[in-house]
Amino acid sequence: MKTLYRSTRETASHTMTSSQAVLQGLTPDGGLFVPVTLPTANFDFDQLATMSYQEVAYEVLKLFFTDYTADELHACIDAAYGDQFDDPKIAPVTKHGQQYYLELFHGPTIAFKDLALQILPHLMTTAVKKNHLQAEVVILAATSGDTGKAAMAGFADVDQTRIIVFYPKDGVSAIQKQQMVTQTGANTSVVAINGNFDEAQTTVKKLLNDHQLHAELATHQFQFSSANSINIGRLFPQVAYYVYTYAQLIKQGQIKNGDEINFSVPTGNFGDILAGYYAKQLGTPIHKLICASNRNNVLTDFFNTGTYDKNREFFLTSSPSMDILVSSNLERLLFYLTGSDATATAKLMTDLQTTGRYTITPAMRANLADFWAGFVTESQDQAEIHHLNHAHHYTIDPHTAVASAVAKQYQAATRDQRPMVVVSTASPYKFPQAVLTAITGELSAVDGLAAVDQLHELIQTPIPATVTALRTAPVRHKRVADVDDMGTTIKTILNFN
Repeated sequence: MKTLYRSTRETASHTMTSSQAVLQGLTPDGGLFVPVTLPTANFDFDQLATMSYQEVAYEVLKLFFTDYTADELHACIDAAYGDQFDDPKIAPVTKHGQQYYLELFHGPTIAFKDLALQILPHLMTTAVKKNHLQAEVVILAATSGDTGKAAMAGFADVDQTRIIVFYPKDGVSAIQKQQMVTQTGANTSVVAINGNFDEAQTTVKKLLNDHQLHAELATHQFQFSSANSINIGRLFPQVAYYVYTYAQLIKQGQIKNGDEINFSVPTGNFGDILAGYYAKQLGTPIHKLICASNRNNVLTDFFNTGTYDKNREFFLTSSPSMDILVSSNLERLLFYLTGSDATATAKLMTDLQTTGRYTITPAMRANLADFWAGFVTESQDQAEIHHLNHAHHYTIDPHTAVASAVAKQYQAATRDQRPMVVVSTASPYKFPQAVLTAITGELSAVDGLAAVDQLHELIQTPIPATVTALRTAPVRHKRVADVDDMGTTIKTILNFN
C-alpha cells in the first residue's frame, strides 16, 4: 500500500509522495507532513532479532518511503550505515545498573542525529532524480548543537545541494562549535546568530515559507528544503532504532517477544521521542515513552497540565541540545490528539504564534496515555553522571543523564518494573567540561580539546576520531548574523543579494 503525505494544517485533499515530501521539507501552509494513513506493519520480532541494523532499517523505511524502489532504499541504507560508524551494530544496546542504554553516538559526529542525517542526503538526491528536479536544493537548518554538524557531515560535497546551518553563538558546547566551524565541503556554510535556538528555528521555518524568497530562489535555480526533524527524511529513519532495540533485547535474552518495555528520551524538539511513538503505532511493544527535560521544562508542564506555554525564562544548561522552548515536532502529535483535525491543529499553532501558549481539550489529554514526563535540575543531571561513572564505570553525557535520571523518577513514582531503555544521544566527549565537572565534583577550568584530554585521562575510553581530527582542522566558517538578517545572509551566501 502506498503511503502518501498531507499537512497537519490543511485538508487531506492535497497530498504528496514520500520523495516529494522529502524535497519539500515543510508544507506550503507552514504545517508538517504526516502520513495520510499510518502504514501497517506485521513485524516478526523473533525474525528481526536475527537481522542487522541495515536489514531492520529497510523493514521500517519501506513502510514510509513507498515511492522509492527496493533497490533505491537498499542503496540509501547501505551508504548511510557503513564504515563511518565505529560499531558494526550501528546502535548497540548495553546494560549498566538496572537500565539499558541505546547508544546512538557511534556515527561520524558522535551524536544521535547521525542515524537520520547519514541517510537523508541519499534520500534527498534519489528524490531529486525521481522527480526530475533541475534546481539546486538549498538545505536550511537551525541547530542547538548536533543537527548542524551531522547535517553538514551528511551533505558535504553532495551533488546538486547546498547546506546553510544557523546556530546560537553562545548556546552550544565548545566541541560542538569546533565541529561546525571546521566543517569541510564546498557546499557548506555555517552562521552563528546573536540569539537562541528557538529564534533560529522560528526564522528558518518562516524563511522556508517565504513565497517571495522562494520566487527569488527559483529565478536563480535554487529550491529550499530542510534538514531539521520537520523533514520526514529525518524523522522516519529514527523509528528504525526503536524497532531494532526491541529486537536486540530479544536477541540478548533480556526479554521475550511480546514483553513491554519503556524508553526514556532526552527531549527538546520532540522528534526523537515522536519516532518512538511511531514505532509503538507500528506494533513495537512499548509501554511508556518518558519525555525527559532539563530546566527548560515546557514539555513536562504540557504533559502534566495540558497547557503549552513558552512564555517563561530561557535557561542555558549543560545539555544545550535540549535548551528549546518551541518543540516543532509536537505539532505532529497534536494532529493525532485532535483525531487528525487539521483545522484544530492549525488553531493551536496560531495560538502559540500569537500568544505563546495553548491548552488542549480534556479529550486530547486523555490520548496522552503513551507518555510520562519529568525534568531534572543541573545538580540532578551532574549527580546522575557521577553515579553512573563511580558505581558502574560507565560515562554518559549530560543529555543522556537527563533521560537516565528522569527514568528513575518514573520508576519511583509508578513502581513500573518493565525494562527501561535510556536513549543515549551523545558521546561524553562532546560535552567534556560538563562531564568532568560532574565526575570530579569540581567546576572544570578547561573546555574544548583540553577538557577532552583530561576526560580521557580520567575515564580511559578511546577519544573518537572525529574529535581527534579537530586538533588540526582549520576554522573555515566565521560568519555571525542577527536573527533579523538571516534571510539576507542566505542570499549573500548564494550570491544573489
